[in-house]
Amino acid sequence: MIIMKKRHIIAFLCLATLSAHAQKGGITADMLQQIRSGHTTSVAERAISNALATNAIDNLAKNFANSGEIDPRFSVETPKQSITDQKSSGRCWMFSGLNVLRSRFAERTDTLLVDFSHDYLFFWDQLEKANLFLQGIIDTSDKPIDDQRVQFFFKSPLSDGGTFCGVADLTEKYGLVPRSAMPETYSAESTSRIRALMNSKLREQGLKLREKMSGSKKKFDVEQEKTKMLSEIYKLLCIAYGEPPTSFSYAFKNKQGRTVGEAKSYTPQSFYEETVGGCLNGTFVMVMNDPRRPYHKTYEVEYDRHTYDGHNWKYLNLPMEEIEQLAIASLKDGRKLYSSYDVGKQLDRTRGFCDLENYDYASLLGTSFNMDKAQRISTFDSGSTHAMTLTAVDLAADGKPTRWKVENSWGATSGMNGYIVMTNRWFEEYMFRLVVDNKYVSEKLMKEYEQKPLMVMPEDPLFQMDE
Repeated sequence: MIIMKKRHIIAFLCLATLSAHAQKGGITADMLQQIRSGHTTSVAERAISNALATNAIDNLAKNFANSGEIDPRFSVETPKQSITDQKSSGRCWMFSGLNVLRSRFAERTDTLLVDFSHDYLFFWDQLEKANLFLQGIIDTSDKPIDDQRVQFFFKSPLSDGGTFCGVADLTEKYGLVPRSAMPETYSAESTSRIRALMNSKLREQGLKLREKMSGSKKKFDVEQEKTKMLSEIYKLLCIAYGEPPTSFSYAFKNKQGRTVGEAKSYTPQSFYEETVGGCLNGTFVMVMNDPRRPYHKTYEVEYDRHTYDGHNWKYLNLPMEEIEQLAIASLKDGRKLYSSYDVGKQLDRTRGFCDLENYDYASLLGTSFNMDKAQRISTFDSGSTHAMTLTAVDLAADGKPTRWKVENSWGATSGMNGYIVMTNRWFEEYMFRLVVDNKYVSEKLMKEYEQKPLMVMPEDPLFQMDE
């Protein structure tokens, strides 16, 4: 009897707890009954449920009527180059940026090719981001640890992602080397584990800095302490990626793969001068399409850059029609462009084809997905996730674009021999960023780009790094 009474008491308490939660917005028993009563399983739904139990959603949602051959011809196309592979890393921004640089070198020399080392530039990117984190901790040491800005730094001290601004700042500061001078390591191609370990170390170092700056009455050299910490990070980077060369010997090859001339001695800076030329900063404009905000305004992302002494991301916000015209002008002149997309939406990975009609999820699941581009951005449903190199456009008789083609960095066996084709309708919905050489930007747009930028926070849904 005592046991039974205890059980009744426990049951009563559980019901009381459920009732208390329900009053604060929880699912009540009545609400659950209404939810269930509104659901009746049809024969079609039962068949779909059975199919989904043993099949991938994309396989069942694929639109068979849209699965025909893709026309490989484009009315405007830049010269092809070898396809790269970022492997299991988030370095797409670097691969796309260096694809643009090596295409310009090939265009300038007409016969020579170059293959830059991604491992080399990534090494410096990670060291610079480590410094950016530690200096950010120093700059915010007077704020509580749960402050939004302090949390921003501790949340992700290191990441693989970035934008073309990082390519410009890093190459100008550290130069470039060919792949043969610093080849890819396993950790460069599969970054998750070493990045997690270095993030743990940096967070530990960040806490130590905060404790020393707030808890100790003894004066200490903050810069020297930070330098010691960066020395430890440098050691870890050397173990994972190899130590960057300060000089090397290199002979260029032509398009047939034959060595041209004698090998010469280079430093990373002199190799940069020979392959890229002058500074990249100041030669390009980054444009974006963000329908949430007024067009023809410039925006800058506070705290978001690759190097502490470098450039924040700065964008001119434009309608898609104007971005398309900038891209067309560049491609007609043989210039490839850094660009970024929400590539996970409606991508047929096997064919390398992006189209709004690739998958009919709504019919399969018996629902609808009706958000527009602005709403998808605002709710984190869509945003720039992957950078690729824009290489071609197909124009209709009236000069308007119908399809686009990008050079991807997922290897030559992915998609359409390493490329992805996009319909213009998909392009307008899921394209976000484009880097355009100043020569293709009108005087009016240049003035708009040079206006005082409106500062936005890095937590904004659209201002995430390309990976």
